[in-house]
Formats: sequence, structure tokens, C-alpha cells
Amino acid sequence: MKLTVQTQLFPDVEAGPKLKAIVEAFNAAANWVAGECFRRKTADIYEARSFAYRDVRERFGLSSQMAQHAIKVACDAYRRDKAIRPVFRRHAAVVYDRRTMSFKGPDRVSLLTLEGRVEVPFIMGKYQAEQFARSKGESDLILRDDGKWFLLVTVDVPDEAPIPATDFLGVDLGIANIATTSDGERHSGKDVEATRRRYNLQRRRLQRLGTRGAKKKLHRTSKKEARFRRHENHCISKKIVETAKRTGRGIAVENLKGIRERVTARGGDARNRLSGWSFHQLYTFLAYKAQVAGVPVVQVDPAYTSQTCPVCRHRERSNRKSQAEFRCQACGHEQHADVVGARNIRDAAVSRGTAPVARNANRRTGQQKS
Repeated sequence: MKLTVQTQLFPDVEAGPKLKAIVEAFNAAANWVAGECFRRKTADIYEARSFAYRDVRERFGLSSQMAQHAIKVACDAYRRDKAIRPVFRRHAAVVYDRRTMSFKGPDRVSLLTLEGRVEVPFIMGKYQAEQFARSKGESDLILRDDGKWFLLVTVDVPDEAPIPATDFLGVDLGIANIATTSDGERHSGKDVEATRRRYNLQRRRLQRLGTRGAKKKLHRTSKKEARFRRHENHCISKKIVETAKRTGRGIAVENLKGIRERVTARGGDARNRLSGWSFHQLYTFLAYKAQVAGVPVVQVDPAYTSQTCPVCRHRERSNRKSQAEFRCQACGHEQHADVVGARNIRDAAVSRGTAPVARNANRRTGQQKS
């Protein structure tokens, strides 16, 4: 299975401008090729090479291999939606491979620019170092809006043999608790909510200003919030997969179709909290981490999981007193409502013998567009 591993680069005062120049030239070339593909109504890469290769090299100063990459990403983008002309941001990702990039020891990488190669130091943790040994030589060079440089390296990670799961760790998704397991572990949304409120205040203040600088800062704020959500989803999914693997269980989650309608969100602020979280991103992270670990993941119909007693199976709407409180009207069983939901999701997976759902775990990072 392919994954991408991210590491931060630290170019010096000489290398930084050279990297920026290749990023801008690459995306200018991709934009020009995309425009020609749109005008000629073709996404065929061989045809595009015949009319674009020479111009790309002469107009934008790209090397042979970089020109080939620019043509390919332009054709791929146009092929995805032929109704519009693809547009690449000025600082969108640049594709590198073994011919344009090489690692020089454990902490430096050599990258091709318009002025030859530059060596750039990078820092990575133990996990990244372990994965880099499996590098396929395919990478994306990223210049973020805050000026930081990153390299997203594609690695080939072998899947572990699947666990023959007969039991499951149920996972209930929500807002007050982003994820709750049938073991009773709750991943609280308090820190997430505090961060969301802070970003919301910043966003409102910047929107009121309405200046050009405020709009740029507003864009950066949105990017920071998205990175925060992504980090939280990574941490939560990692913990859940580790627990399931350690205990020899699969993972059962609710079918996400219609989750935003099912999760209660009363009032404008609650609706903002609901719309501000990516349940599908959390599930995607959960699925691909589980696949690497050999942990089966199943989806079950979540109907009535919040109203059914996990002890006596009595189902009644009034069993759930509030967001957090569950008390069975038949047997008196009391438990946190999110844990009850997770237990019922687990029971549904076990009783129905649900087969693992199909997963697309190719984590290749695509070209960024505006």
C-alpha cells in the first residue's frame, strides 16, 4: 500500500529562492499546458507532449524530466473534469522522482531547480525515518502559505496479515465526543471546540476589516484550522487502531451516510461545530491505518443505536435522556449515551457478521489546485 510521509525542509537563503523559482515555473508551465489541452480538447499525454514539450522547456526553463511532469499533471487535471480549464496555484505542489531528487544521508535531500541541484536539510522523527527506507522515489514539494517547506514522500508499506476478528471495537462519532469506543474511551471535543471558537473569533474580526491584508490572513487562518483538524483526526484514528490491534479485534463504525443529519445539532453554534468537523476524513484515516496494521474495519447501519439498551435490548426514544445521559426505561441500565451507541455498533457488527468494507488506501498526494 502506498502512503505519504511528510517531513519539513529548511532551505537556506540561497536554496530558498531557487526552490521558489522552480515551484513557480513548474506551475506556470502546468497552467499553460492545461490551457492548451482545454483549447484543443485533448487529455492524451502523448499528444500533449508532441505540441507542448519544446515550448515548456523553452518558455519556462524546465529540465526534460520536470517538463514531462508538468505536462502529465496538466493532462491528469483536465482529464478529471473536461468541462473546465484546470488552474494551478502559483505555489501548488511540484512533482519529483528519482531523476530529480535524491537523499544525501539521513538529513539532507538534493532537489533539482532551474539552476541545477540544491541540497536542503530536513528534520524527521523516528516514524518518518523508518518509512523513508521504503521510499519509491516519488515526492511532492510543498510551499505552504506561511512560507514553510515540506516534502511529501511516497512510501510502499506492506500490509500486515489481517486479524481473523470475531469481535469488534465499536466506535460512535459525535460532537461533544468526537469518537467514543465500546470500551468506554472517549476522545473529547473540548480542545477542538476551544480551538474552533478561537478561529471563529479571528475569522469574524478579519471579515469585518475587509482589507486585502485581512483577506490574506483569513485564508491563512482557514489553512491552520484545517491542519489542526487533520492532526486531531490522525491522533484519534491512531489510538483507536492501536487499541483494536493490541486486543485482537476489528473496528466497527457507523455508516457515515447521512451522519450530519443524524448527529443532533441544535442552534446556530452547534450547527457550526457540526459543519466544522470532518467525519469522513477521520474514517479515511482510520481505514488506512487499520489496513496497514491488518485490522478489519466494518461499517454498520446505525439505526436506533442511540435508543437501544445494550443490556436488555429494549428500544425506546426516551431511553436517551440527553446528549450524555442514557437510562433504560425497562431494566434501568445507566451509562454514558455515547458509550451505549458504541456498544450497540459493536454488537451489530458481531451479530450480523459484517464483512470488511472495501477501502481505497492509496494515500498518494495529488496536485493542488486553486
